[in-house]
Order: sequence, then structure tokens, then C-alpha cells
Amino acid sequence: MSQHALHLSVNGEPVDANVPARRMLSDFLRDDLHLTGTKRGCETGTCGACTVLVDGRAVKSCLSLAVQAQGTSITTVEGLSDGDTLHPVQQAFLSCGGLQCGYCTPGFMMTSVAFLKENPKPTATQIRSVLNGHLCRCTGYSQIVESVMQAAEHMDGH
Repeated sequence: MSQHALHLSVNGEPVDANVPARRMLSDFLRDDLHLTGTKRGCETGTCGACTVLVDGRAVKSCLSLAVQAQGTSITTVEGLSDGDTLHPVQQAFLSCGGLQCGYCTPGFMMTSVAFLKENPKPTATQIRSVLNGHLCRCTGYSQIVESVMQAAEHMDGH
């Protein structure tokens, strides 16, 4: 299988790699870069566990080829915090109990970060709508919506 040169930024760091043409972005992030916050769930784009930010947009990495990320800036859940200081979305999920087993949590967080940049004062209905493409088997979603609402309050104006 042919290899393709890949040059991009991941969590603010430059990355140069050679990847097979059919390598999925989720596999590249998890297996090659060891960023295991990006979860493999359904591998069909249904569950949202693999969501990362590509140039600030929420993207399901199990549906994207790594070569499609050429020249982009990717942020994974590992790149949200600033050292020991959690991102407001991470802190809100922790404070509100928006996570249980944690498997789906990174995907929910990444979609929430992108959403809150565009919608700093969302309604609960808007949050439920944007998170519609994510599955959680543990929380019942109410704590997740509450987490995003709390993060929006803390991020307001930032």
C-alpha cells in the first residue's frame, strides 16, 4: 500500500508522518500518535465517540482519512486543557456529572467546544440538537446538557 506524506498540527504541535492512503484519521490519532482520548466506537459515524476538531470544526474521525487532514490543525480532547487547567467544557462535565464510564465523553466535549464557539448562549434545545449525533449509554443525557450549559456560562465573553 502506498504511503503519503502528511504534514499537520495536532494539539498545537507540528506532525510529519507517512501514512497509508486508506488510514482512517481515528486510527492515525490513536495508534500512530497515541492520543487515546479519540475513541473508536461504531466506526460508522453514528456514535460520535471519535469526534475531534479539524480547523475548529467537529469532525467524526472514523469517517475521515488521515490524508484528508493534510495541512490542517487538529485538536483532540488531550489538547483542550492548558497544563493542569481544564478547559471550561472539561471542568463542566466533571462538575455536573456529564460523564460516567467516559467512553463517549471526549466526543461530546469536542462537539461542545466547537458548538459553543459559534453559539455562546445556547438553549437546552439547541444543545440537544447539536449533540444528536452522539450516543451515551450511561448518563441519560440530562447531565451532558447541563454540562454544556454550565460551560457556556463560564465561557461567556471568552
